[in-house]
Amino acid sequence: MTKTTRKSPPNFDENKKYPLFVVIHGGPHAMWRDQFFLRWNYHLLASPGYVVLLTNYTGSTGFGEKFAQDIQGDPLLGPSEEINEAADEAIKRFKFIDGTRQAAGGASYGGHLANWLQATTTRYKCLISHAGLINLESQWGTSDGIYHREVNNGGPVWEQGEVWRKQNPIRYAANFKTPMLVTIGENDFRVPLNQSLENWSVLQRQKVPSKLIVFPDANHWILKGEDSRFFYSEVHAWLKKWL
Repeated sequence: MTKTTRKSPPNFDENKKYPLFVVIHGGPHAMWRDQFFLRWNYHLLASPGYVVLLTNYTGSTGFGEKFAQDIQGDPLLGPSEEINEAADEAIKRFKFIDGTRQAAGGASYGGHLANWLQATTTRYKCLISHAGLINLESQWGTSDGIYHREVNNGGPVWEQGEVWRKQNPIRYAANFKTPMLVTIGENDFRVPLNQSLENWSVLQRQKVPSKLIVFPDANHWILKGEDSRFFYSEVHAWLKKWL
């Protein structure tokens, strides 16, 4: 069972309609919780006037070992379906959510899932992918973490198991249609720069409205205060443009 919570914008009025921003956590073995931190800060994301939906999809920690491990062998398809189902449920349950204006985004594994949403649905008006993989195969050869990817994907890449073939976003590039903001740290060794460049190349080749931002001093995290300020300004501008 998927675990979900939401955050509302300042001066919230339940009689008004607000766009929905579905924010996807990384890991995948992490979790959204009621806490304050800078990266993907709930309050900053909601502040322009969005309802932020936070879903602890299968693979998240905090709900037992089985729930965390059930993502193995289904790294993108199952979790993405849960995220979409959570959005459907939120729209159904809360009348102040405008179901015609939805966006989604995340970083690291959240970025992977944002890229998978790009490949598999057009329900979102725009997407945001920070440090997200677009190609399971090329990331395997360039990332600083290899073994756990083989565990999640059912073996090494050269065996070409089903996950490598069927849950690889770039193989569905013909489906890419949703405007996407792509951001990455140049010194990222977990999801290296090549992944964002591949994503950008596909988006441009498919003439999908898109923007690429590279942070020269960032690694897998945006650490500098001014970089973070710029990141939030770009995220807000992207959401405003498409929602």
